Amino acid sequence: MKKTWLIARHEFSVTIRRLSYILFTVAFPILGALGMVIYVAASYWSGGGATPQDLKIGYVDNTGMFTEFTSGDGAIFILFDTDDVARDALFGGLVSEYFVIPQDYVDTGRIERYTTQRELELPQTTMAYMKDFLLANLLSGEVSEEVLQRAKAPLLPASVRLDPQTGEVVPPENPFAAFILPYAFGLLFMVSLFVTSGFLLQGVSEEKENRLIEILLSSVSARQLMSGKVLGLGAAGLLQIGVWLVTAVVLLSVAPISGLSVPVLAAVFGIIYFILGYLLFGTIWTFIGSIGSTVRESSQWTTVVVMPAIVPIVLIGLFVSNPYHAVFTVLTLFPLTAPITAVMRLSVGALPTWELVLSIIILIASVLGAIWLAARAFRTFLLMYGKRPGLGEIWRCVREG
Repeated sequence: MKKTWLIARHEFSVTIRRLSYILFTVAFPILGALGMVIYVAASYWSGGGATPQDLKIGYVDNTGMFTEFTSGDGAIFILFDTDDVARDALFGGLVSEYFVIPQDYVDTGRIERYTTQRELELPQTTMAYMKDFLLANLLSGEVSEEVLQRAKAPLLPASVRLDPQTGEVVPPENPFAAFILPYAFGLLFMVSLFVTSGFLLQGVSEEKENRLIEILLSSVSARQLMSGKVLGLGAAGLLQIGVWLVTAVVLLSVAPISGLSVPVLAAVFGIIYFILGYLLFGTIWTFIGSIGSTVRESSQWTTVVVMPAIVPIVLIGLFVSNPYHAVFTVLTLFPLTAPITAVMRLSVGALPTWELVLSIIILIASVLGAIWLAARAFRTFLLMYGKRPGLGEIWRCVREG
């Protein structure tokens, strides 16, 4: 046990002094603070500008029906006698655009709109102004002012979301927060997991490639070596996550954006999931490092593990709209995707208790199984040079180890 802790302490001290580790650890606080400053500055400057002027839209009325309401909130409509006069006003900058109302408008509803701007689609704001203008004039004298206003805005929806577990009303959330929190949590945990596990893979592969592993195994057992490396690098990763979480709490506590905060459960269980996730990935990658002949070869094998793990990040669009989807239940229970998926769902309070408990149980069982399997073949493959073992040979070593 003493040798295990000695190896762990050595791996921890070496890792936290790596330039790449230091850069990764301090990058998030620096970028977070910089982003906060940019956001506050942009909000301040955008709010201190001149008051926006009403949009000026010209029109030619060939029906004689549209002269009552020519101004409203955000737009002023200027009547021109002919199309040529309206066109000159457009090119002279007096109006931003103009449209022509033909004599058969009431029968056809057709409007011809003219603009100098290149548009991929009709501007929704301008279309809303034009609809209000046409509606107000069409109903002029036919209905009361109240009915006219309601006809302009017939629907003011108030959507209320109910918790599918408790049936209680869920307070409205900031759309920006609903996207950025799970994405940021998932991305940060994924980066820390893979970077820390990558150090472990690189260390084992390099020691095997330069045959330093033979000297180490003459002094310690394979189990002590593997355990020490996993514990030491795990502590370095935990320190990194701790720095990021503290920074996130500080930045979000002063953020001028409502709805942004670090949930307590997400922070507490995030640490638990990081530890379990690291033990799983670290053990798998240590085993991969012992199989490969070189660092490059071992790194190629990790793609098999990395690809499933990033699925929750790829599905962020579906997650934002429905974090309770059956897909995320499966990803929460599957060991390779559980750490990132669970942290994302915890960040928005969308992880049911039974899924949380079952996910942790499955993850613990997977970690124990991975350690048991890796330990049985670790020493054999560490001292194997020159060739990559096949699946049959790996299975035989695990079964007979």
